[in-house]
Amino acid sequence: MSEVVRLSLVSHAMTDALAAGRFPTDEPLNPLGHRQVDATYELGHIDAAYCGPEKRTRQTAELLGLRADVLPQLADLDCGRWRGDLLGGVRPAELAIWLTDPTQAPHGGETVVELIARVRRWLNTMADHRGRLVAVTHPAVIRAAILVVLDAPPKSFWRMDIAPVSRTVLHYRGHAWTLRSK
Repeated sequence: MSEVVRLSLVSHAMTDALAAGRFPTDEPLNPLGHRQVDATYELGHIDAAYCGPEKRTRQTAELLGLRADVLPQLADLDCGRWRGDLLGGVRPAELAIWLTDPTQAPHGGETVVELIARVRRWLNTMADHRGRLVAVTHPAVIRAAILVVLDAPPKSFWRMDIAPVSRTVLHYRGHAWTLRSK
């Protein structure tokens, strides 16, 4: 086995909520999402695969041909009472608080800071593995992982766009995670 951990974070494919600008529920992939994941998406040899518990991550993993272990640590950011609501339907003052203060959750769910802490704990467990790993998860989880790896401030969370079925690669070499551009 390799002494390096190579962790590919794959964002789930398109859903109706994502296309409509709604806060997600536990929705499945839509027809476009099914087409986005095809046989040309090459992950290569994988030693272990993981995915979040939501339908959209499990379906994306299945379409990629992965037998993924479902991990609650890879769950999407909990948007509380905003689940299923249109982004534009949220009171502007509440939305502004959420988008500018990562310690706040006016929706009653999880804060960005709590998500980052959850992802940090998960990454620490992945550092004990070896080989090529893949995790099919959510844009929010991938943003949090990037912030952890770069030791960037939580206020930077909303400054990253993570596209459906995009891949972010992290390496762990003995003492620290690094971000690898492909």
